[in-house]
Amino acid sequence: MEATNCKKELLIEIPVDVVRQEADTVTAQYARKARIPGFRPGRAPASLVRSRFRDDIREEVVQALVPKYFEDAVKERKWTVVGHPRFEDLRFEEDQPLACKATFEVLPEIELQQYKGLEVEEETPRVTEVDIDKALEEAREQAATFEVVSDGLAAEGDYLTVNYSGYDVKAPAAHPQQEREVTLELGGRGTPAAFTENLRGARPGEIREFEINYPEDYRQEALAGKTFRYRVEVQSIKHKVVPAADDELAKSVSEFSTLAELRAKLGKDLAERARHQAEMATKQELVQQLLRLHEFTIPEVMVEARLDRRLERAMSQLISRGIDPRHAQVDWRKLREDSRADAEKEVRSSLLLSKIAEAEGLEVSEEEVDEVIREMAQEAHEPPAALKTRLTRDGELHMIKSTRRNQKAIDFIYRNAKITRKSD
Repeated sequence: MEATNCKKELLIEIPVDVVRQEADTVTAQYARKARIPGFRPGRAPASLVRSRFRDDIREEVVQALVPKYFEDAVKERKWTVVGHPRFEDLRFEEDQPLACKATFEVLPEIELQQYKGLEVEEETPRVTEVDIDKALEEAREQAATFEVVSDGLAAEGDYLTVNYSGYDVKAPAAHPQQEREVTLELGGRGTPAAFTENLRGARPGEIREFEINYPEDYRQEALAGKTFRYRVEVQSIKHKVVPAADDELAKSVSEFSTLAELRAKLGKDLAERARHQAEMATKQELVQQLLRLHEFTIPEVMVEARLDRRLERAMSQLISRGIDPRHAQVDWRKLREDSRADAEKEVRSSLLLSKIAEAEGLEVSEEEVDEVIREMAQEAHEPPAALKTRLTRDGELHMIKSTRRNQKAIDFIYRNAKITRKSD
């Protein structure tokens, strides 16, 4: 099946009489408003108005006629333009047709192949006692309390609140580090091993000084290969107390009164989660099958827009963590290129699912859109009405509707697939 190129060029040619009529109309509008010495408003000869405002009149004629003729030509060919067309090679001579070339991209023509009755295997959801034990441990961790250690020594697993400063011993004045009221978990994944080693056994109020030799391949480029000297003041020490796995735990973390009831609920939740994960994995495999069955080109402008959104999300995540994206150790150009393959796949999937939704008459109601907005607003702690206003202003409502419609298409494909369970 031959793929249709999404890039198009179109020669637009507007008849002389149409151009002349539009020029006369614009000229008349200028004549009514123009103030020309020696003439009352609206009394200046058209020839003089055309001469004085020649460039402005020509620009308005082009702006009025070219987009209209472009849209008519696109509709005639039944193309759906994506992005903005580029108009060039403008030819606008006296008593000649107005002509220019439009360069743009259109949605591809997708000839649907099989999408019903696809065969796929799905994992059988299983929950073991070990899985329930892990979930129970998570519940215990979440219910943990913290006791202030007033006169004891800091030990593994304790949480320390510290003030610290640090500097490169070879360049003490260059970019010193300084932080206040930082919480460290001794032995925790987010705590450098050297900090754990040097702060173990410390007391509240104690000050410790030490040096760290960072390896050349250290993950933070600003520290790699350098020796830093630190001064750390331990402000407080808290010891985490994890409750026992008993009936009291069940009462404190749930509506149940016994540990057995809590375990049963955890098992049920895990089973539902496993079923959902298996279903999502199957849907992803079905989309992969669809992409293998359908070959078509995609508009580059859609890929670039998807890449823009990916980088915007990455920058927003850095900002939310208090990191200035301009100063982050991120090669944004490389990140963009590394993300291109995934962006292209997302665009192809979206276009294909949209085509299937159209073929099956799947639509999204305003009530469904409002429900999605309510969920988004709840996560963002924002009033739904304010969020909807902002999304409407930014032109993003159609994206929500398109995403929900594509989800309906995936659900339809899943319901109509031939699914077999994987055996052990």
